[in-house]
Amino acid sequence: MAALRRLAISWRARKTSIGFVPTLGALHEGHLELIRRSRRENRRTVVSVFVNPAQFGPREDFKKYPRPFARDAALCRRAGVDALFAPASRDLYSSDDDTRVSVDRLSRPLCGGFRPGHFRGVATVVAKLFNIVQPDRAYFGEKDFQQFRVVSRLVRDLHFPVRIVPVPTVREPSGLARSSRNRFLTAKERTAAPVLARALRSAAQVLNSRRRRSRSPGLAAEARRAARKILSGVPGLRVQYLEVADPRTLRPWRSGPALVAAAVFLGRTRLIDNVLLGARRAPSD
Repeated sequence: MAALRRLAISWRARKTSIGFVPTLGALHEGHLELIRRSRRENRRTVVSVFVNPAQFGPREDFKKYPRPFARDAALCRRAGVDALFAPASRDLYSSDDDTRVSVDRLSRPLCGGFRPGHFRGVATVVAKLFNIVQPDRAYFGEKDFQQFRVVSRLVRDLHFPVRIVPVPTVREPSGLARSSRNRFLTAKERTAAPVLARALRSAAQVLNSRRRRSRSPGLAAEARRAARKILSGVPGLRVQYLEVADPRTLRPWRSGPALVAAAVFLGRTRLIDNVLLGARRAPSD
């Protein structure tokens, strides 16, 4: 950790821009797109690989979360990453830590209603990493849209000198959003998984086709019904939530840009995805 901090200080002393891609590891094409974006926009790129225990609940998959570090390191080398930071838990957390970072309102809806403490763990570790890496820009995928919004508000409220850059979701040819957890899907589940993206697109079509003519409170409900109808055709799929939200506040949508977001379980694997409507880019603070 000290070595990376010294390296970052030396880069900044030479006015060298630093891009940062924080990850849990198990890198895939979505992560590589974040890295490519950082390399285009900065002189140096740092990637962190850290499976953060503070963002996993007691019944979640922390212990089985994939940790193919040698593969991740090789991907980073081939992608031209300048520094790979892979701290141990003891490097970032001590037994007597007494400080946590919480972004309250944005952490409550959507995933936050089902993963208590998750976004507090995200915000805390991101604050620690920003202090170590000292980046000019940090890159987050729009698939984890709520995480992006939480980090954006963290940076605004605590005056971190970091620009948060959202990067569009990278998808497989089937439409399935790239995710490290996709590897947990069985062959049958993987065949079924693209239904989530199709369902969100169906909801988006309802909103797009009628939004200009009607701002009825029932429009969001109609969009949700369209999506749920498609999802109901997959045996064994369980919807955790499916919402139409304001992309800035994540509260229920009324008018203007809209975020259609969902989390579902296929077998034991939890998948999230979203579609953003009516905005050229994801809103930062």
